[in-house]
Amino acid sequence: MRISSWTMVIAVLILTAAGCATVREVRDPNDISYIYNPLRSQAPPVYRIFHQSDDITELSLKFYASNLNFSQANPQGRSQATMVLMYRLFDISAGRMPVDTAMKNLILPEEEGRSDYIFNIPLEAPAGSIYEVEIVVRDIVRNTRTQKYIRFDKRNRYNRYNFRIRSHFDYKEIYTPVLRENEFVNILFPNSPVDSLRIDYYLPWDRVPDKPYLLLPQRQIEMVPEQAVSLPYSDTIPIMLPRRGVYHFRADSLETEGYTLFNFGDDYPIMNRPAAMIKPLIYLTDPTAVDTMLNHPRPKIALDNFWVSTTNNMEQARELIRIYYNRVLYANLYFTSYKEGWRTDRGMIYIIYGPPDKVYRTVDGERWGYKRPRVKTGWGIRYRVEEQLLWFNFSLRENSFSNNDYILLREESLTTLWEDAVRSWRNGVVFRTDTPTNL
Repeated sequence: MRISSWTMVIAVLILTAAGCATVREVRDPNDISYIYNPLRSQAPPVYRIFHQSDDITELSLKFYASNLNFSQANPQGRSQATMVLMYRLFDISAGRMPVDTAMKNLILPEEEGRSDYIFNIPLEAPAGSIYEVEIVVRDIVRNTRTQKYIRFDKRNRYNRYNFRIRSHFDYKEIYTPVLRENEFVNILFPNSPVDSLRIDYYLPWDRVPDKPYLLLPQRQIEMVPEQAVSLPYSDTIPIMLPRRGVYHFRADSLETEGYTLFNFGDDYPIMNRPAAMIKPLIYLTDPTAVDTMLNHPRPKIALDNFWVSTTNNMEQARELIRIYYNRVLYANLYFTSYKEGWRTDRGMIYIIYGPPDKVYRTVDGERWGYKRPRVKTGWGIRYRVEEQLLWFNFSLRENSFSNNDYILLREESLTTLWEDAVRSWRNGVVFRTDTPTNL
């Protein structure tokens, strides 16, 4: 049978088109890695949870005007930001059963002198269970979205979700538990009558995690109060955190639960003083070298010498410094718990390896994946490319000070490439798990 020339041409075109076609990566709906990538998740709102009653919990969102993109592209022709809020509430105690869901349009009109926008959402959450609310906020103008998971406990009327914190001077609600020295606040415990507040002061937890490949017993939080005082309760008493450390407020002295405030010092979250910038170098060198730099008569020179020694080039050293300390900053913003984010297990992995390529979340943990060089299996034209990932698993640990405490699960089979990563940084190259030369 003869094949016409036109048939042969068409066959060649089809094969050529197939060979040149762009392979589009299918988005994984369960992957939420973008929430830890500042290039993909821009300026999320801040959140607060407060138990209004036995049946209702208030979810509060605060948008900062400086982070918004206002536009007049709307039927009214007025300058505004437009958000779509979607949330799903799950009862964790009942196996993550959905109990409430809603979608709301949020209009934020641009107003001269206005610094923030607050929205309060009532959640139907009866007492007696642990809940998790998944929040997705879509910015219509920017065509971006942010996502947040907040877990809260409604089994105890004395835990952190029964307190409110406000500024002493302007009565504005405070959404972060991290305060600075000389910042005065009021502690409010409005749902139950109490006569006094007990304040336990703990020294700052300055330890850093063990290297991820070390199979050592997990350090427990065995913090003993350095000082304890009681104050007559009043929602107008000005309270200030005079020094670095952890301040735990309890409405009942017999209860361990309460509300915790933190003073991480003036270098948090941005670390720009030489002495502060030296401390995170503990992941790239040994404690003795860090102490030597901290005790140097001119820490700035010691810090510069460390980074220049990695490249012998000041311009390349500046680029390494920029990347390294940007990761320290975002580790503080994403992973701070009862200690600064850069001192946590997730912070350690984030600083050395960068934002994860894959993040999968469960009720009690997170699973991070970093891409490794793809492996081709098969022969000739019959082959497939398999994606290889370096995995780290983190488990949520309950404690009275923070709901953002995750610990790395160390296993004998865990491959970390830690020494390769540190060696790469020390040779002046930002480590990537998907670069074959690093392996």
